[in-house]
Amino acid sequence: MKDLVCDGRVVIVTGAGGGIGRHHALEFARQGAKVVVNDRGVQLDGSNDSASAADAVVEEIINLGGEAVSDHNDVSDMAGAEAMVKGAIGHFGELNVLVNNAGIVRDRTVANMAESEWDDVIRVHLKGTFAPTHFASRYWRSLHKEGRPVPARIINTTSTSGLFGNTGQSNYGAAKAGIASFTIITAMELHRYGIKVNAISPGARTRMTAGLIDEPEGDFDPFDPAAIAPFVVWLGSDAAGDVTGQVLGVTGGTVTVLEGWRPGPSEERSHIFTVQEVGEVVPKLLAGAYTNPRLPQS
Repeated sequence: MKDLVCDGRVVIVTGAGGGIGRHHALEFARQGAKVVVNDRGVQLDGSNDSASAADAVVEEIINLGGEAVSDHNDVSDMAGAEAMVKGAIGHFGELNVLVNNAGIVRDRTVANMAESEWDDVIRVHLKGTFAPTHFASRYWRSLHKEGRPVPARIINTTSTSGLFGNTGQSNYGAAKAGIASFTIITAMELHRYGIKVNAISPGARTRMTAGLIDEPEGDFDPFDPAAIAPFVVWLGSDAAGDVTGQVLGVTGGTVTVLEGWRPGPSEERSHIFTVQEVGEVVPKLLAGAYTNPRLPQS
């Protein structure tokens, strides 16, 4: 029998009632983890709460011989996130890994987007990543100060919509871009406590991508949602070592290290640029710079 890379670890997976999150929860359980399955059971747009989704995944894990409990708190609510973290610690005695995966979509072009569509998506994705991280990191920090450090790990969920852009998703993309930056910054802040923070950008067939991805034609499905889980579980284990502040793009059998903002072509002068000089310099620099293929081309 192969070693279980997360044997005995306590893991929270938010948004684990279906799709990618469900596969995360199941794979953690297969690798020996005790799993808190968080999900409010909402529809894709965040409406209609139901406890059944999380409870069904818990039942699956128990049938596999694993340990799991369900949690139905709203992770974008500070009190709800705190209750989830405290509940995990209270039930299993500790917490080792937090996977921030919960999310909704309300796609609309920016000119047509309602305030509520902006606010709700930003709240669930971005605040729903901050709030659990806030309370989990405070718990781990307190243990570190007591001389009982935990090899803690946080795995966030970003998206190519935030990293490269996608029409009709200014709310979702802004939240996901924020999560990528949040990952890098919190990796810097929490390093002193032994907490590693990374993110994945998944490409998979889920409710969010329904109608956008073709069904597989052969035996191999390049958009199988189960393909993301091994990377998340590895990042949640000691096998990941000192890896922190990284974003991995994962789709089917492909993994890519996603590199963020970095300096491109530049020009320096010994005086403040005039407007005329700007018009000469900037187009020249842009001609030698990386061009996002998703942007309109003239």
